[in-house]
Amino acid sequence: MKQKDTLRQKLVITILILIVARLGIFIPIPGIDHDTFYSSIGQNTLINFLNIFSGGGFSTIGMFALGIVPYINASIIIQLLTKIIPEIENLQKEEGEAGRRKITQITRYLTLTWAITQSLAIAFWIKPYVFEWNVNFILDCILTLTTGSIIIMWLSELITEYGIGNGASLLIFQNIVSGIPKNIHNFSINIFNIEQIKPVTLLFALFLFMLSITIVIQEGTKKITIISARQLNKTNKLDSKSYIPLKMNQGGVMPIVFASAAMTIPSYLSGISNNIIINNILKLLSPNGSLYMILYGTLIIIFSYFYSSLILSPDDVAKNLKKMGASIPGIRPGENTKKYIKNILNRLTFLGSIFLFFIASIPSIITSITQLNTFQGLGATSLLILVGVAIDTAKQIQTYIISEKYNSMIQ
Repeated sequence: MKQKDTLRQKLVITILILIVARLGIFIPIPGIDHDTFYSSIGQNTLINFLNIFSGGGFSTIGMFALGIVPYINASIIIQLLTKIIPEIENLQKEEGEAGRRKITQITRYLTLTWAITQSLAIAFWIKPYVFEWNVNFILDCILTLTTGSIIIMWLSELITEYGIGNGASLLIFQNIVSGIPKNIHNFSINIFNIEQIKPVTLLFALFLFMLSITIVIQEGTKKITIISARQLNKTNKLDSKSYIPLKMNQGGVMPIVFASAAMTIPSYLSGISNNIIINNILKLLSPNGSLYMILYGTLIIIFSYFYSSLILSPDDVAKNLKKMGASIPGIRPGENTKKYIKNILNRLTFLGSIFLFFIASIPSIITSITQLNTFQGLGATSLLILVGVAIDTAKQIQTYIISEKYNSMIQ
């Protein structure tokens, strides 16, 4: 007889798996001069960005260096292919649980392929820091990193199935949190020096403001009331409890993730290019360049609209409402409903992308005002992930507690 899991058991399982996933990062791949490698990539913007998701794994080149990154990449590719390939879309929409299992299996195979590809790229990238670089080392590196990535994927699925929260999200959450003590460790102030206390106080005030705005964006939702013949009461008044929730930030953290990744390319290219004209252009797009924030904001807006179109289709919403015999008050079903929802979604997406850009620029503002880089590692991407995962996990725990109370009442 299968025993019923309790909330405590789920929490213990989740914590134990997170500990195992964290410890694997510090199992080094042999044959690498880790000290030289670590000191040489300290200012690499691309590696610093990837370290957000791997918990410093790309700096240590440990067994779990790839972390959950290949699985995330595979999941994103599947999302894109769902809109392009009708067969995958049918698996998701028409075949129910069996179709979702097939998509999960495809994602796993794609994760394996992506992990092998990234492991091969890393094997060639770290060549200058390897004591004896040969075919054997390449195969060992690919096998170790790929195996570590598959183990992380398996651990994330275990958390999702037997623990609390989404496994992949919690692994990223843990990796981000693990980097905060390192930033604080290198920071110290004299509490008796007013000149040092003032900027720190301002920094924390701005940080709390940034956190509040992030929560508003993550939870901001516009409710579009829908009605049907069954929802009209005796007084012919509308029941406002039935609605379509449209989130302000449909794409979550992904627009900033993609925009931030794209903005690391100019810095990387400037390091390998010897052309003066190209370097001058790239300099304008670097973090200290005059065009950096303009391009960054533009990319956030573009990716926000892109991800909004992937996650929610106004056409599908209009068709589903028509099938259910429901409609939006004052809006005719069909094409008019589609246009109405699309217009609202476009306005919400634009407003959400502007807020995302505002959040993304706050760390730079904090640094320029206070001259303190303590929270530089906790940028907009990290904060959005932390807030989003914390809210979703808290909601799941709350739902589980309510469910347990309800079950105890009816027994």
